[in-house]
Amino acid sequence: MQFLTHRQIIVVVMALITVQACGDKDAAMEPAIEAAAEPAIDAPVPEDAVELTIDASSFQCLGEMTAIRHFFVDNLLGDLEATVAVAESTDGGIYPPGSVVQLVPTEVMVKHGRGWNAATRDWEFFELDVSAEGSSIRNRGFVDVVNRFGGNCFGCHVKADEKYDLICELDHGCDPIPVTREMIANIQEADPRCIE
Repeated sequence: MQFLTHRQIIVVVMALITVQACGDKDAAMEPAIEAAAEPAIDAPVPEDAVELTIDASSFQCLGEMTAIRHFFVDNLLGDLEATVAVAESTDGGIYPPGSVVQLVPTEVMVKHGRGWNAATRDWEFFELDVSAEGSSIRNRGFVDVVNRFGGNCFGCHVKADEKYDLICELDHGCDPIPVTREMIANIQEADPRCIE
């Protein structure tokens, strides 16, 4: 008989919880997601818009990012100080371009420059595969980014109060997830990109 390792147990528990939390497609969110997918005809991209180049190497071990409460942040454009200031604010705020926000190793949000997508407040969602060798992008965007358990990332984050810039925390207006902070911490610590 083969027993599961501590890490395997954490992954199985997280999978089951995620299925429960975001696995059911929220029919009420489908119109918002579809509307967000429609391009805005009269929304010109500002001249000062920041263009990000994002690939698998853009994502790193959570332990190399800056911890804020129970999640992690970084900034692909080097403006970590501004990203941290918004993340630490209890009053919300607009994240600067290049901001990376991550709760678990396999799901990431990246803030693009103003005008990238008004419906998502310029956020792009990523689902990653992670291993000791690094990250690979399984899916990216917002309409079609559905985690492995059927939950649309944008569909959950769009419920956050506007002042929090689509970032979900316990009191931000998003649906609660049935995962304790301890369970999240265990998943974060099991990030295979961090294991040497």
